[in-house]
Amino acid sequence: MKILMVTSEAVPFAKTGGLADAVSALSIALSKQGHDVRIVMPRYYKIDRSKLEHIPGPMGVHPGYQEIWTGVYQGALPDSTVPVYFIDHEQSFGRDGVYGVPGETDFNDNPQRFSLLGHAAFQLCRKIQWYPDVIHAHDWAAALAPILLKFNERKGEFAKTASVFTIHNIGYQGVYGKHLFPYTGLSWDNFYAAGFEDWDRMNFLKAALVSSDKLTTVSPTYAKEIQRPEYGFRMDGILRYRSTDLVGILNGVDTDIWNPGKDQLIPVQYTAKTLDKKKANKEALQKKMGLPVDPDVPIIGIITRLADQKGVSELFGPAYGSVWRMCSDIKLQMAVLGAGEAWCEAELKSLSANLPNFKAYVGYDESLSHLIEAGSDFFLMPSRYEPCGLNQMYSLLYGTLPIVRNTGGLADTVQNYNEQTGEGTGFILENLTPQSIYDTVGWAAYAWFNKKEHILAMQKRAMASEFGWDTSAKRYEDVYKSALSRLS
Repeated sequence: MKILMVTSEAVPFAKTGGLADAVSALSIALSKQGHDVRIVMPRYYKIDRSKLEHIPGPMGVHPGYQEIWTGVYQGALPDSTVPVYFIDHEQSFGRDGVYGVPGETDFNDNPQRFSLLGHAAFQLCRKIQWYPDVIHAHDWAAALAPILLKFNERKGEFAKTASVFTIHNIGYQGVYGKHLFPYTGLSWDNFYAAGFEDWDRMNFLKAALVSSDKLTTVSPTYAKEIQRPEYGFRMDGILRYRSTDLVGILNGVDTDIWNPGKDQLIPVQYTAKTLDKKKANKEALQKKMGLPVDPDVPIIGIITRLADQKGVSELFGPAYGSVWRMCSDIKLQMAVLGAGEAWCEAELKSLSANLPNFKAYVGYDESLSHLIEAGSDFFLMPSRYEPCGLNQMYSLLYGTLPIVRNTGGLADTVQNYNEQTGEGTGFILENLTPQSIYDTVGWAAYAWFNKKEHILAMQKRAMASEFGWDTSAKRYEDVYKSALSRLS
């Protein structure tokens, strides 16, 4: 099959979250299975044109009121043959930030910017004379592509092209004033027919949910959760209506990068058979973070975006968060890497200054993230909701037992500890409250000190987990075939 991925992000070119990892990894996995996979995305300011091949000739794109002339550059995903096409338009994409910057977290022209991306995807195919069997769009910023396919483009070269839309996080929907709708290039007749209308505003994600041939999301449990009001962010009714077209497929992990047996970013590589070598990484983490070097005290690692979705209020809230109590009452250490909301960054710095067994690095550091995964004994991830999650899978592969909330991809990947039998691969909490987090961390610490044989067996079991992309890619193949069958 010929598959065009339409996305606002893809590693290593642009990333704000797991979407970028998933698009690139899935594309490579599908390519290895024999499919002709290509990616189209914007060329943001930080993407160096000098390292790309310029495709000669300007490309005219016609969203909304005007004709826009763009350039096209071509690169490839590292260590692969997957082409990446970059839409070059300085006014739209020649700026820092994918969706916004700290002072303007949502650019006010995002509807115009990402409408341009949707139209450019079709013009690109015409320019290179390559027409996909499937257009696979990712999240709201790429949502216009399947909508345009259904209402404007399903004729001529695209008559037999099917659409698939993946929800990576339904909390982000692209909701804007409807006065901007003409920039989509669609007729006002399509405002209601395509599903844009959302309380007298326009909603890009909602329209993609209505208009795409098939829908996917990034874990089986999340596919069920978003059909309920508490997780559906007002889209639950549409998703229940389209439940037969919605498939939850767990994201995979790039095991060439996240593999303790060959990870060059950690001091000492190890496997389930040489698990004792993990202690050297623990010592290195303690030294790096300024924690007392002590092999007998469990380290709780946290790598997170400091946002409400991740349960940071319940963890770090200065009035009622659980971290201060845990570090005061329980014999443990904490190593935290994160950035995000200003109040939380300030609180991390305050906790680091006042607790000898708590140290945090505010910002992001790729090497430190690998060291935390390898050097920690437990990994704490009490998300409010988690479509898929990657860090709990990294943790399992590194023999670092996850402490997670029973939601989304966390529920699909972590098996709860049974203290009678020793079965399980982690520790699961049901309720997102400071007390529940405190109690579950205390339970894990108790097992560490009193059930050493259980902890070791769980670590080895966790490291045997299979999270490669091959299985997920095969499930996407099935979705593509199902979408195409509707056109025959």
